[in-house]
Amino acid sequence: MANTIKIRRRAFLGGVAALGALHGFSMPARAAVSPSVTNLPARGNIVIRNGYVMSMEPGQVDLPVGDVHVDNGVIVDVGTGLAAPGAQVIDGRGFIVMPGLIDTHWHMWTTLLRNMSGDDRAHGYFPMTTALGNVFTPRDMYYGTLLSAAEALHSGITTVHNWCHNIRTYEHAVEDLRAMQETGLRGRFAFGPARSTPFTQPFSVADLTRMHTDWPGHSNDGLLTLGIAWRGVQAALPNAEGKMEIRPLSPDMYRVEYEAARKLGLPVSVHLNSTRFDKDHIIALQKLNYVFNGLQVIHAINTSPEEMDILAAAGASVSISPASEMRIGFGLPKIAEFLDHKVNLALSVDTTPLTGNADMFGIMKLVQNLENGRSTSEFKLPARKVIELATIEGAKALGLADRTGSLRKGKRADVIMVNTREVNIGPFTEPTYMIVDSAQASNVDTVLVDGRILKRNGKLTAIDTGKLMDEASAATAGIIQRANWK
Repeated sequence: MANTIKIRRRAFLGGVAALGALHGFSMPARAAVSPSVTNLPARGNIVIRNGYVMSMEPGQVDLPVGDVHVDNGVIVDVGTGLAAPGAQVIDGRGFIVMPGLIDTHWHMWTTLLRNMSGDDRAHGYFPMTTALGNVFTPRDMYYGTLLSAAEALHSGITTVHNWCHNIRTYEHAVEDLRAMQETGLRGRFAFGPARSTPFTQPFSVADLTRMHTDWPGHSNDGLLTLGIAWRGVQAALPNAEGKMEIRPLSPDMYRVEYEAARKLGLPVSVHLNSTRFDKDHIIALQKLNYVFNGLQVIHAINTSPEEMDILAAAGASVSISPASEMRIGFGLPKIAEFLDHKVNLALSVDTTPLTGNADMFGIMKLVQNLENGRSTSEFKLPARKVIELATIEGAKALGLADRTGSLRKGKRADVIMVNTREVNIGPFTEPTYMIVDSAQASNVDTVLVDGRILKRNGKLTAIDTGKLMDEASAATAGIIQRANWK
């Protein structure tokens, strides 16, 4: 083109603000349920018939023509020709029927800031999310997680780990959590400090204890569990010369947060060994006896074989997010190494300002391609193993393998149906590779969480996405304006 059109940041932000004004929304600190959300459908008596059933239950083979019967939120049976008198019948022909996908680490509130990680240091992910996170109201937290929850359901993700690191007040936590409740997702809510909280200052243990005490009213009939989002015991920070170095954090912060979680019996999740500047964080935790079955470490790109063995021996898990880790320049995640050391490995969305979307199918494809490319072998990481990472291994990482992650009699009914008759995925050939190589979020036709149909015929059943986008756009415009972000 003779003339290049350059879109400046100021013009973009002005457009977002104008969009919010166009729809006439003002964002109160707290309000009633969003107009985009309707009551959740009842848990039904449903049988999916004649689908390709990929149960992902260890030791069980796929059923090329199989049925899944669910009633009142429970999987009644998985098999062929099941008797299900009185059940609503869903025709599974042409669909892969499988357990819902599981995300194990997602900063859901940040989705209001999608695609805002810029291409210069001042507007990068960390300064951007910190500056804008500082002006989030409780209602903004609600809309960020509501938008994430809608995308999760659209994409076949039925369980999420909401790693909430913008809890500025107790009300911020409650409103963020409320979006998970209203949309019917299964998951963990990880209580953490706001991004701007100094490393010397612990989060509010009083608020965590209050939430733990009140949890029966927050858990949505057991769909949701509570954990903590911890900052660990060391960090890579700039020294006086501006060079990055490992520095220990204040025990007045890390010990208070960790011990509060352990006293309440809560799982602990922590980002560590994320970049080339980070190292030996797991060894530092081991010296304090802080590695346990229930600890989840995130990214862990710069983790040594010795540390992998420490995690495996303790029964701790690792969550990787290759799309964000590469986008932000952390490096390439370790996959085969963790698996070879028998570490429970699972997958995550992380944050959509970096990943752009929450497509777990894309993450699975990226994981396989990364590992096969690095090992220079077409056969290094089988497709079925990758699907395990996104289903049953994710359930294990969140302590939910007795409830979800596979289709088995007695488990909760978290089920998705993937349409194999669309142009990007058909014809029907090898199902595991259809899921890993070809499937996209748009191929998810039906989603059940705890026996409720939350997506059917490609449409969400309890969320009006058009109204939600109006509300989310207005919320983002208000955030940008209050932060004077340019």
